[in-house]
Parts: sequence; structure tokens; C-alpha cells
Amino acid sequence: MTMGNSDHIGAVAVAPQWRRFRFPASLIRYGVVLGVFLLLGYSIEYLEIPLERLFPMFGKIGHLVTDRYYPADIDYILDATYLGSVVDTIQMAYLSALFGLLISVPLGWFASYNMTPHRRFVYPLARLVTMLGRAVHEMIWTILFVSILGFGMLPGVLALTVFCTGFAAKLFAEEIEAIDMGPVEAIKATGASLFQVFVYGVIPQVRVAFTGIAIYTWDVAFRAATVVGFFGAGGMGWYLKRNVQQIETERVAAILLSIVVLVLLSEVVSAWARAKVAKSK
Repeated sequence: MTMGNSDHIGAVAVAPQWRRFRFPASLIRYGVVLGVFLLLGYSIEYLEIPLERLFPMFGKIGHLVTDRYYPADIDYILDATYLGSVVDTIQMAYLSALFGLLISVPLGWFASYNMTPHRRFVYPLARLVTMLGRAVHEMIWTILFVSILGFGMLPGVLALTVFCTGFAAKLFAEEIEAIDMGPVEAIKATGASLFQVFVYGVIPQVRVAFTGIAIYTWDVAFRAATVVGFFGAGGMGWYLKRNVQQIETERVAAILLSIVVLVLLSEVVSAWARAKVAKSK
């Protein structure tokens, strides 16, 4: 059985084409690779990083875990008081993610270049707010709000809200900038307001993406909420800080174990929710 001419032409068309880098592309390529290795070597030398201590470190970690952190004090994390702090941490993550997402939707609208109400004033201002929320780490926001408001859950919620706002608004804006402008222009031609254009022309196109971003924002907020208490925001992190300072290593091991378990559970739930969203496309 012989291959037809059209099949033969198609087979030849998809055959791999081998190419080699030619001057000056080859010089640039190898120069970049060499520059990366030179910068790496210079950084190690400048920072005086003792690489000879790297491999013995793993053995020392093993001895530290077995001598001080094992066995973990499981009864401590099963106490009702500590379990209450777990609930507080979940509530802190939920409120901060909820408030951050509610602010992120209009902020992402204003920060999208193709849909912003005013490109000269509103767009740069919205981008600036988004950048500030992401530029400062959530732990720094926590320290700032704790110094202003005192210890408790409120500064933790505010710090994580700012973080979630900057995180989600940037992703929302990028999704809006990637939409098809055809339906938007059609709705504008009917004389619809800016809000109506956003609701009926933009939201249907980004609904699934927004849902996925919201789930991911909750996941990130929960991971951060487990440790912001270390800086005075309450929850599980406060117990972690107190036991670290008191050198209660077995209790510290139990708290770290509970944080890992909760983060894994959150990851499983988030993955399940993202799978459901992907199926709804």
C-alpha cells in the first residue's frame, strides 16, 4: 500500500527541522549562560557562604528532630483552647479572603487597561493600589497594623485583606485585559452604561477565571493566616510563638504538624473546587 501524494506532502511538512545557533546568536546565548554562572560564583564568594557546611546540615537536622522535637505533644493540639485558635485562624482567613475579593473585583476593573473608566487617572491609581498590596509582605502588614491597633484578630484580618486585595486584583485585571472586545463593543453600541458593560460584557467572559482566582486567593490567605499570629495577630501563630519562646519543642512540633495537616486539607479542598470549576467551562 503506497502513500498518496497529499499524505506524503503532509508527512514531509511535519518532519522536524534541525537548526543551529549562528553568530551572533550563539555568542549571546553562551555569554548569558557564562554570565549566570559567574554571577552565581561571585555571589557565593561575596556572601561568604560556607558550602562545606551544606551536606552535614542534614544529619544535624535529623539529630535535632529526634532529640528535641520527637515525640510531638499531640495532646496539646487536641486541647479545646488550641482548637479554638484553629477556628479563629480559619475565620481570619475566610474574612480576609472575602473582603479582599470584594475589593478586588472593582479594583481589577479599574486596573485593566482596556476596560478602565479613565486611562489617565483611574488606571494608574488602581495599578498603584494593586502594586502596594503586593509589594509589602503580609507579615510586614501584620506588624504595621499590630503596632497601630494592638494585638488581636483585627490587625491580622486587615493585613491579609490588603494582601488578598493586591494579589487577586492583579490577576483579575490580567484576565479582563485578555477578553474578547467584540461583545463589549456591541453592548456599548446599545448605549449601556459602564457598569452595564462590565456586568453583561465582561463578567460572563471571566466568570470561570474569577472563580478559580477566588479559590486560589482563599488557599493563599489560609496559608498566611496560620503564621501571622506569630507577629501578634492571634490564632495558631500566637501559640507557635509562645511555645517557641518557652522552648517547648515537643509542643512546637505538634503545632507545626497541625499547620501542615491543615494546609494539606486546604490544598485538597482547593484542588477539588478548582476541578469542579474547570469542568463547568
